[in-house]
Amino acid sequence: MAKSKDKSGAEFVQWMPPLLDALRALGGEAKPREVCDWIAGHLNVPTSKLDETTSNKQLRFNNQVAWARQYLVWEGLLDGSRRGIWVLTATGWKHQLSAEQARELFLRWVKIHAETRRQSAEVGEPKSSEETIVAVPDEEAFEDVLLATLRGLPARGFELACVQLLRRCGLESVEATQQSRDFGIDGFGTLRLNPVVTVRVAFQAKRYKDVVGREVVAQFRNDISGIAEKGVIITTGRFTKDARTEATKPGRDPIELIDGEQLVTPFVEKELGVKPRTVHDVDGEFFARFRGN
Repeated sequence: MAKSKDKSGAEFVQWMPPLLDALRALGGEAKPREVCDWIAGHLNVPTSKLDETTSNKQLRFNNQVAWARQYLVWEGLLDGSRRGIWVLTATGWKHQLSAEQARELFLRWVKIHAETRRQSAEVGEPKSSEETIVAVPDEEAFEDVLLATLRGLPARGFELACVQLLRRCGLESVEATQQSRDFGIDGFGTLRLNPVVTVRVAFQAKRYKDVVGREVVAQFRNDISGIAEKGVIITTGRFTKDARTEATKPGRDPIELIDGEQLVTPFVEKELGVKPRTVHDVDGEFFARFRGN
């Protein structure tokens, strides 16, 4: 596995080369989780590192890979125009990045952004309190706000929000159970597979900031046995590795797990609780070519 700390002082720099490798191996585009899982598996990232969190309860490893992605977008190796999908550009497909080149790329963009801030200050624009790494990418900031909003709901409110989401995702007759008699099941719905076949789906909504462990998944499977053909656990937190293993245990009915990182995507795609808007970012790469004149 790569060193945990890059000489440049930015730990995420080490993930730039394998991020490009991951996207090439995954066909040129993939969801962030797929990229993180590929890197973790092929570089044998230890579970202890994968479970580390930041001060705001984000997975540190996933956050670092997201930062690596942002610098590759600025460099033109990744296409940053699509939300929730990381895509290689034509240049990115062909570009092999060494650890030293990744470090040089990082330092070059630090310099570009520092120069941009300096020029903004000279023309009287408000000074930024940003550190070496500039603003968090808009996509990541937006998702943090949405996730924090979901976590801020009361427990019953989060259950009802999940009811609305499951309806938007195609389930029929979705209802939340009465809180006093839910027996560990927060609601039911019906998934129509074709005109004559339906599946009863039970769901559990966990408004957590931290982890959901293996025992929760195992208990939920027992709770729905005989009364639902499919189970879904939705959380604003995250699942431990053992919980994910339990959910796909051979010989047992699989349980679908949706964590906080995954949860924001359908809310955005279904435009549920979000308002789309068009924004423009200054293209630092475009202006960089004129700074030497």
